[in-house]
Amino acid sequence: MQSDTFTATVFEAELAIPHGMARIMSFSNAQPTNHVFRREEHYWLDLCLSPRPEKARGCYFERWGPHRFERLGEIILIPPGEALHVRTEAGENQASIVCEIHAQAVDRWLDGGLEWTDRRLEGGLDIVHPHIRSCLARLAQEAYRGGTGSATLAEMIAGQLAIEVARYCEAIAEGHIMGGLASWRLRLIDERLQRGGAPPSLGELAALCSLSVRQLTRGFRSSRGCTIGDHIAQTRIEMAKRLLISDDSIKSIAFALGFVSPSSFSYAFGRATGVTPLRFRQSQLRKPA
Repeated sequence: MQSDTFTATVFEAELAIPHGMARIMSFSNAQPTNHVFRREEHYWLDLCLSPRPEKARGCYFERWGPHRFERLGEIILIPPGEALHVRTEAGENQASIVCEIHAQAVDRWLDGGLEWTDRRLEGGLDIVHPHIRSCLARLAQEAYRGGTGSATLAEMIAGQLAIEVARYCEAIAEGHIMGGLASWRLRLIDERLQRGGAPPSLGELAALCSLSVRQLTRGFRSSRGCTIGDHIAQTRIEMAKRLLISDDSIKSIAFALGFVSPSSFSYAFGRATGVTPLRFRQSQLRKPA
């Protein structure tokens, strides 16, 4: 199968990991996506750093036939040698952390390997697992900024990620996948946060998800491995990093993200990253093209 159209892709940052590579990728969705992804010897892991297009769908056409398309969640996993046909409609641009990990790094933890059943293939298209998400998010942070001991830390995170992927794939067949919020609720939360402005209250997010505040906070922690407050704070910082690469003034970025003043934005950004917004922008401008 040949792809008809494919979104333009920009590598914003990359980080070498044992047996693979982690990249921050920006996808332009100005036109509908119609593309086939296949890696013969690598697992492909994709965590959205901004909301995935609402109607993104994937089909393992060599296994399922050409007409069965399943919804793609925040995290997707494509096994080695499998071909996934992805379709999206035109919409907002999307950023992801994409990790390609050689099959042997994951398969070494599997006793006798895995049979990629229909259930496992479908389960990899919408992964809700706090440990896998945490590993991918940490690799994204290291790819963006790095620092002392970055290579060693990346090696440790990648090692944990390989084990978590192996455990997850085994657990799909056993029916013991960790619970939490439904992926559509997580998507609604992330889409609300990406709109910018003042951060939403717990009451607003609970109403958005048709849950009580208690159900929301407990389910979110189970899904993401952190509190909603921590997630909101981290999302604002990640949005700030992307905006600081643009030509927008730091003042306008601060107000767009709902901070009451540029100084409060600078304080929050510095506390989270260790550098001021200006220093971060200057460091990105000095990177080779």
